[in-house]
Amino acid sequence: MASEPGHWATWVLQAPYPGGYVHHDRHWQDSLDQAWNNWRVMFASQDAALQVEPIDFSATPVEGSYSSRLMQYLGLELWQWLIHGPIHTAYSQSRGIAMGQGKPLRLRLELRNPELVRLPWEIMQPQVGTQAISLSQQVLFSRTTSDVDPLVPPRLSQSLRVLLVLGQSGQDTPELELASEARILAEHLRNPAQLRPGSTGFSAACQVDTLIQPSAAALVEQLETGGYSLFFTVGHGITAPAGGRLLLNAEDTLSGTELAQVLTRCQVAVAVFNSCWGAQPYQAQTEAGELETVPRSSLAEVLIHHGVPAVLAMRDTIADGEALCFIEAFAQSLGDRCPVDQAVAMARQQLLTLYKFNQPAWTLPVLYMHPEFNGELMERSPATQSCPPPAPPPNGTKPAGP
Repeated sequence: MASEPGHWATWVLQAPYPGGYVHHDRHWQDSLDQAWNNWRVMFASQDAALQVEPIDFSATPVEGSYSSRLMQYLGLELWQWLIHGPIHTAYSQSRGIAMGQGKPLRLRLELRNPELVRLPWEIMQPQVGTQAISLSQQVLFSRTTSDVDPLVPPRLSQSLRVLLVLGQSGQDTPELELASEARILAEHLRNPAQLRPGSTGFSAACQVDTLIQPSAAALVEQLETGGYSLFFTVGHGITAPAGGRLLLNAEDTLSGTELAQVLTRCQVAVAVFNSCWGAQPYQAQTEAGELETVPRSSLAEVLIHHGVPAVLAMRDTIADGEALCFIEAFAQSLGDRCPVDQAVAMARQQLLTLYKFNQPAWTLPVLYMHPEFNGELMERSPATQSCPPPAPPPNGTKPAGP
């Protein structure tokens, strides 16, 4: 929160030791604005028309192409700004405690200013040559908010039940083509039931039910049949104040607020949106003609606020091939009984491997998790060793953020 223009207060409100609860004031630096604007021009489809001066990297240790250097530079700048002073001390000691216990550390970032929500915090990295925070298996990164309805713990089961919804794509796609796309997506989601290299041999079965451009009533009716742990949508969405609008067909839409009611009532644990800008807050035009970011207005934020345990949405548009790659790796990790935040990190690693560090694909998924949710969807098999269970967040505590 800003104490005065350009100044921010950052807290650690949840740590594995009492001295880790700290507060730190930080000034927003001009170099961050320059790096962020250059990053938007290079990697954000809706901001490509911005006029900026390229960054001179001669005084920095980053190497490679301009896009690779820019990706690293902003990641380093964000880390050094946020994980600084007593925040860094609390982080380092907390990570040491987690390592001593043989567990990953959960780092959940709450951003209380809507302008900060738009930044790609997932690319933060401590130093050149180290992993970005969202790629790590030792530190499981997600976003969160403390302004949430109480969590209804998800039902744990021995199998994954998925509702796949193909909505309006923003173009006139023939019904046969949609049906073919649905079959391909369903097959990728079912893959965890197959024994493949890297799988544990104890992967869960995955049942996929599909709806193609349903009405809002048909979608609600299907969800109410019960038992879905994963709600997965592909289609077109737009930003709007109440969590955006999800376009189901030419006539039916659902706002994030409307969708949240049925998802929480039906105890859906994870909602995944492969639609445009599901993690982007809405920007309204002021009387002066400027754009003002509306607080807690993205689809992901609204669903978490209403008590959905985990929401995965895209910060920008994602190509079909990239989405399929991510879906398959994410579903395989869930089927191997990994918690949600660990499964996202593994799927993000797959995107980086195939589409390279200096391309935006791996930065697009944004994961929000309810502060009381430990990420578990499935009952653990005693023989399953691929994903060590992360420590659950203590009851009644809140993660921190600027």
